Amino acid sequence: MAGTGALPQPGSSPAAQSYADDQSAAPSPAEVHVAPSGPPPARARLYRAAMLACGAALFAFLVISIGPATVVASFRLLSWRLVLLIVFPCIVLKSFDALAWGFAFSRKPVPFRSLLASILAGQAVASTTPAGMLGGNAVMAWMLRDRVPLRQSLSSLIIVQTTSTASQGLFLLLGILVARWWFSTSLPLVRVMEWLLFLEAIGVIGFVTLQMRGMMAGGHGLLSRLGFTGSSRSREVARDVDENLSAFYRRQPRRLVLSLTCNFLGWMTRAGETWLILYLLGAEVSVATAVVIEAFATGISFATFFLPTDIGVEEGGAVATFLALGMPAATGLSFSLVRRVRELAWTAVGLLLLAGKRRFSRVVAQAPEA
Repeated sequence: MAGTGALPQPGSSPAAQSYADDQSAAPSPAEVHVAPSGPPPARARLYRAAMLACGAALFAFLVISIGPATVVASFRLLSWRLVLLIVFPCIVLKSFDALAWGFAFSRKPVPFRSLLASILAGQAVASTTPAGMLGGNAVMAWMLRDRVPLRQSLSSLIIVQTTSTASQGLFLLLGILVARWWFSTSLPLVRVMEWLLFLEAIGVIGFVTLQMRGMMAGGHGLLSRLGFTGSSRSREVARDVDENLSAFYRRQPRRLVLSLTCNFLGWMTRAGETWLILYLLGAEVSVATAVVIEAFATGISFATFFLPTDIGVEEGGAVATFLALGMPAATGLSFSLVRRVRELAWTAVGLLLLAGKRRFSRVVAQAPEA
């Protein structure tokens, strides 16, 4: 976060100067892709390459075992309806994501279009670069740098990540309750999900507790003791973020609940998308089954969050879930591949938005020189 800063202008207020400092400290997309050379990055690249190879091997095994012809037949059955699945209801899901993030800001509201564009760009970077979610969050903050100070963006991203994980836990709880009522209570997968829900609840409670106790300043102090020195501005930003987090949780319960609700509605939208995909694939299932499938997918996602890529993992999890629920493995693989195609399409949109933002930023930067 440390940067060169901006010189105070005559008559400027401390708040204005703080905003200027934040903009100079905001990371650019180019910085997201560049990492210092040395052994740690090399090990990280090796680890990512190994996980990618394992995921690709699992993906290939599933396709070969189930049969490529079966998968091709599923896409032929969808035909032009695949375009429909790419656009809808995913646009509703992205809208709920943007609303949830908007409610995580405690001050001046951010335009919905700016939030949506930032989310699409950030998710694209997170899914296509080694920087992962950290790089995606950096891009999201950078995309809003002309509207919101970096400190507020960082605070809001931590808050919306918290409400997203909490809503994910609530949705998993709903899926477990529906599975116990709709299917056999002795289903082994249900027991696994119950343990994952327990771990997720502990994680959310611990994360909120850390935020209330000064997570950012404490982390900065720990890094300093380990020899990673930072500037005075980075310490100030850490303290400001901690204050923003504490103030939001104590004084903005309504916005916190609204962010949580929008994230939960996003998970419900994904369940609706699951039902629609399966319906168009000719596998008509109940809404309850669609909720269970999507809820268990979130549990698998939580259990594998440490993996740098979900290639093969998402497909394998879908096949395992479908088999546990008594459905064909081919349907599970076809379902996950439709999701994969939809993800690739929206990733392309996000990268185009990021490229357009960078081009616009260069034009603005060069304007005074013209």
